[in-house]
Amino acid sequence: MVLEIKLNMKVAHRMVMTPMLQQAIKLLPLARLELVQKVRQELIENPMLEEVVSEENSDEEQEEGFVATKNEEVQPTKENNDENPDIDWENFIQTNIDRGLSSDGLTERPSIESTLKSEISLGDHLLWQLIMASVDENEKAIGTEIIGNINGIGYLECSINVIAESLKVCVENVEKVLKLIQSFEPLGIGARGLQECLLIQAKALSPDNKLVERLLQNHINQLEERFFHKISKELDVPVSEILKAIKLIKELNPKPASLYSSERVQYIIPDVTVVKKDNEYRVSLNDDGVPLMRVNPFYRKILKNEKPDNSAKEFMEDKYRAALWLIRSIEQRRQTILKVATSIVKFQKDFFDRGLPYLKPLVLRNVAEDIEMHESTVSRVTTMKYMHTPRGIIDFKFFFHSGIESDEGVATSSVLIKNMIQELIKKEDSSRPITDQQLVQSLKNNHVEIARRTVNKYRKELKISAASKRKRIYD
Repeated sequence: MVLEIKLNMKVAHRMVMTPMLQQAIKLLPLARLELVQKVRQELIENPMLEEVVSEENSDEEQEEGFVATKNEEVQPTKENNDENPDIDWENFIQTNIDRGLSSDGLTERPSIESTLKSEISLGDHLLWQLIMASVDENEKAIGTEIIGNINGIGYLECSINVIAESLKVCVENVEKVLKLIQSFEPLGIGARGLQECLLIQAKALSPDNKLVERLLQNHINQLEERFFHKISKELDVPVSEILKAIKLIKELNPKPASLYSSERVQYIIPDVTVVKKDNEYRVSLNDDGVPLMRVNPFYRKILKNEKPDNSAKEFMEDKYRAALWLIRSIEQRRQTILKVATSIVKFQKDFFDRGLPYLKPLVLRNVAEDIEMHESTVSRVTTMKYMHTPRGIIDFKFFFHSGIESDEGVATSSVLIKNMIQELIKKEDSSRPITDQQLVQSLKNNHVEIARRTVNKYRKELKISAASKRKRIYD
């Protein structure tokens, strides 16, 4: 057998994820604030990019550079077209984005609104009270360690023995400082569990009510199971007195730190606006606050007319290509958002006209087929995007949900079914709350066939307790 080396040529299609293509894909799911931050960063790092202060650009600027405007698609200058006359940039970018990542590989990130820094924390509030308590340096060190181990609910997560060992102090000193912190506001802070949290509050708010303390100390599990008659017999106390004590307990806060939440109100700026005119809904992009960019005419003229050395020329050409790609990618993102929003409005026209009962089931595939784009592209575009409509500011994702087919063969939105469950429970008699089986029957009377386990699932998603825990226990 003879071994030999040969050269063969063949034609093959292969997807290559260039850095620029990856950038175009990453721009799609960005929220407005993230996009603004990205643009600002690129304006700093790329000398070829320049912010357009005014929307009115002179003829000279149009000839000298590549300008992005708010209301028009990006148009390259004649020279840019001469470089690649046959390239359809819009289709090129979109096609490569659609092929870039599958919907299976898409991981949605948390909303940008949930990652913003808070103005003040619970820890800062407790440390201020610790300093005002005039403790010595050793107690301050112990108190700081305790406060650092209090979680977002307000409970101490770490054992006092562990704290004593880490600081090399005796357990009695840690216990003493913990008792001091437990006297701080909010009441119940620093407790090592629900029982201790409620006891701290009960002793401070109702020091003379010993029945409340006895119930919390010895019968807290029975209270949760609502064994009131059994507790009455064990304590030899009338049920009416038990119910009065329970009424006081219900006024206590099991999550004391929630009273001092430092979250700020974040205002959403919609990406598109939906306006009804002549019985039709018109969708327009909202670009307020997003900087306009263009290629800097000065540097572009240097690249065009001067003859810099090879290294400088290569650097400037790379930055020039990156600038063009970024401007085109942002414009493609804008147009894709507009197409998706327009398609959503078309599918959900009855909802905009007549309200929630007419919201239709909709999946990403429906919109993807309508606008002839990949499903993964639609998924990225609808992430952290909002539209301003006659019915308020609505998240794009709100319109995408499954449906349940009724006995008449018509699909009913899961959002609508949840709303129906919520309304039925709102109207219930609190002394005889509606059970899940009764909810199933009520929905069936409204031509919605649904299993009891599905009702149970939707009720839990709405954070509504079971019927036994919704029952009124006192007048």
